[in-house]
Amino acid sequence: MSSEMYQVNVNDRDFKVEVKGNGAEVLLNGAALELDLKGDAKKGFHLIKDRKSYQIQVLESDLESKEFLVEVNGQTFPVKGSDRFDLLLKDLGMEHLANAAVNDLKAPMPGLVLDVKVAPGDSIKKGQAILVLEAMKMENVLKAESDAVVKSINCETGQAVEKNQILIEFEV
Repeated sequence: MSSEMYQVNVNDRDFKVEVKGNGAEVLLNGAALELDLKGDAKKGFHLIKDRKSYQIQVLESDLESKEFLVEVNGQTFPVKGSDRFDLLLKDLGMEHLANAAVNDLKAPMPGLVLDVKVAPGDSIKKGQAILVLEAMKMENVLKAESDAVVKSINCETGQAVEKNQILIEFEV
């Protein structure tokens, strides 16, 4: 039987959750839970635990950071999740790698710069489109890997660039 381990933080309290057999058995901090859960993320959930009814609604979710704002019977809770990969990185002391600042944007392949969407001094957010590169007759939108401030632009529209060429530098 397959088993998945998670760590969930609610109101600064950590809980270890183990899900066995596609949800057939759930352990919370090692203790078996008997749950009756119905619903979905769009409409909300109805949970019965120990003969008590709970109405659960996910108000906000950021799947990349695994952070959620959840309402349970009218009370709101911030929830942060960690899967087995996050827990492994933490055990290895490498949990901050995903949030590491990036100093520059390099061309991932040779191509032609079609559009530069930022300017020096611009504040950018992780995931924001910052440059369009045409390579092998396809447009590739290059996005920011972290929040940053643009220090300099080292390319211009219409310029041919080589793989690993620094296109944009960020302030550290």
